Amino acid sequence: MDPRARPHRSVLYIPGSKPRALDKARSLPVDAIIFDLEDAVSVEEKDNARATLAEALAAGGYGNRVKIVRINGLDTAWGRADAEAAANMGCDAILLPKVSSPADLDALAEITGDLPLWAMMETPQGMLNAAQIAAHPRLQGLVMGTNDLAKDMQTRFRADRLPLMSGLGLCLLAAKAAGKVIVDGVYNAFKDDAGLMAECEQGRDMGFDGKTLIHPAQVEIANRAFAPSEAEVDLARRQIAAFDAAAAAGQGVAVVDGRIVENLHVVTAREIIAKADAIASLSG
Repeated sequence: MDPRARPHRSVLYIPGSKPRALDKARSLPVDAIIFDLEDAVSVEEKDNARATLAEALAAGGYGNRVKIVRINGLDTAWGRADAEAAANMGCDAILLPKVSSPADLDALAEITGDLPLWAMMETPQGMLNAAQIAAHPRLQGLVMGTNDLAKDMQTRFRADRLPLMSGLGLCLLAAKAAGKVIVDGVYNAFKDDAGLMAECEQGRDMGFDGKTLIHPAQVEIANRAFAPSEAEVDLARRQIAAFDAAAAAGQGVAVVDGRIVENLHVVTAREIIAKADAIASLSG
């Protein structure tokens, strides 16, 4: 499946050092898993985590979930060993933290070869270079690292995320221009369902493909927020039917529910139906 057509509604971080968490992830209804060797693993466990994760991925059982391994940065003591190991773990992609320029991805690709790469977008320099990063030929997706970005920008928390909007917007534009997947940053208050839903809806409306998550309790909300609703699918089908009927009658536009439907609306309608069908195929 084309990575852009594949659902990425819920992208859950799982520590690579925790066998129980790695096992539980096999049964969670997530679209993708980021197996983390970086922030979620203590310095003392770095080497053990690499071996633990390799064993878990070799055992399989993750079904059609996208399997992404986040390594430590190549400027750390563990990054190169992580990259070399991850390249042979049978994962779908490798996620590099703190990508600030395409050169960071070049360095990783020299180690991992043809394996698809993902980029953590979490530095001010990364925001300014988003277009060049997104256009990298080995890059498949971008992940917003909003916690690190907020730290580097010295922002204050706001529920509307106004201080982060410039960075989020730059990365979204870059991803859409390059045809790459892009997922939103995490929501830290994992027991705040209302707050999570509000941020998921904001990210969805902005154009993100899904949201990174820090706890299994967040999965259902993200899956619901980033999936087309029954009403949206119904409207999409009616728009397509009305436009096809108008075209057959030699007309360039149709009207559905009192609104004009042009070809551009039909393109969006077909995308909505394709996404709903892709989600259904994952569940089937």
